[in-house]
Amino acid sequence: MLMAIWSAKLAVAQETPGESLGNSATLEQQGQALEALPYTVKFGDFKLLATPTLGLQWNDNINLSHNHALDDYIVTPALQLDASYPFTHRNLLQFNVEVGYDKYIQHDQYSGVRLRSGSQISLDLYIKDFWINVHDRIEYTQDSAGNPDVANSGFYGGLNNTAGVTGTWDLEDTILSLGYDHNNFVASSSQFDYTTSSSERVSAQAGFRFSPHLTTGLEGSVSFTDYKEPVLNNNTGYNAGLYADWRPGTNLEARLRGGYTLYDFSQTSLVVPAVNENAWYVGLDVTHHLTDAFSYSLSAGHELRLGIESDTVEAWYVRPHVDWAFIKDWSLSAAYSYENGKLGNSTLPGIPPEHYEWNELDFGLKHNLTGKLSLALDYRLIVRSSDVASREYNQNLVGLWLTYKLK
Repeated sequence: MLMAIWSAKLAVAQETPGESLGNSATLEQQGQALEALPYTVKFGDFKLLATPTLGLQWNDNINLSHNHALDDYIVTPALQLDASYPFTHRNLLQFNVEVGYDKYIQHDQYSGVRLRSGSQISLDLYIKDFWINVHDRIEYTQDSAGNPDVANSGFYGGLNNTAGVTGTWDLEDTILSLGYDHNNFVASSSQFDYTTSSSERVSAQAGFRFSPHLTTGLEGSVSFTDYKEPVLNNNTGYNAGLYADWRPGTNLEARLRGGYTLYDFSQTSLVVPAVNENAWYVGLDVTHHLTDAFSYSLSAGHELRLGIESDTVEAWYVRPHVDWAFIKDWSLSAAYSYENGKLGNSTLPGIPPEHYEWNELDFGLKHNLTGKLSLALDYRLIVRSSDVASREYNQNLVGLWLTYKLK
């Protein structure tokens, strides 16, 4: 949902390979950032910030239809909770969640509970040269338009929960990382119940720090996905390549990665033939806080991923984002997402092989009315074109949000 642009995010005391785990200056900065956070309730070092929000949206195509679009007004009350507890100066427990409800005025069948993306419990432990992160991230949404390879339905979504642990060992010039995650996805609608699945993923990195600002190395992962129903095929995924992290200062971060992806499918589906898929991948992620008032980010690349109406989707993507606090108490956010994709060789019955282009344009304007109360107006336009005319659609979404920080 667009309100995520304006939702407060708790600063996460996490480091990536390329930053020394024993860097006292970094730990000191993290401690200062936590100390400066606003709070509603405080017991010793424990802080909790409660932020209620009320939103009103208008959507002119909730069912993503080419010829029979349904429009509706949506009322969204929500509550954001951000909590942290640094039980030592190096170790942090954090919790953040936004719970809301999307109430559709005319088409109640689309109404549902929502947990914002990023809702999580996370524990950071620093033991000498080791950093251990234990996490559980949960999301419950129903926003079909946010999935480029879905068309003609407003019911795609569900509960997505990922729990796991990541360990990083800093050996000065060498950084080793090993992680494990278990994911459960439960579809919110019987129409997409076949996407309900569980998966396991093991990932590893080995990097060499060429300078305090540059780390390069190898990355790889193995995943295992099993579906509840015999519609899409169970599979094993393999991913291997190179990466480079560049951090010339605290305000600029860039990561470049590239390699190869392979999916080995088992014939567990009764309707979709199992065809192994492979492709190269590349990704560039840049974040730059140019000034205190202006920042931007860019993600771009090529990927092969598991699909929703086919076993896989192969796509190019570009996603720039800009934040600008142009006047005191006023800020502007703008984002664009482009994806040029094609469904894999194995699609669901009734879904033809397809090549599509998906464009999303977001604008948000926020005004701090007081130190606690803010008002935001946002707009989203999605245009999906396809070589299958019935799977094309346009969607306009306008939202007004009132947010109050109980601090």
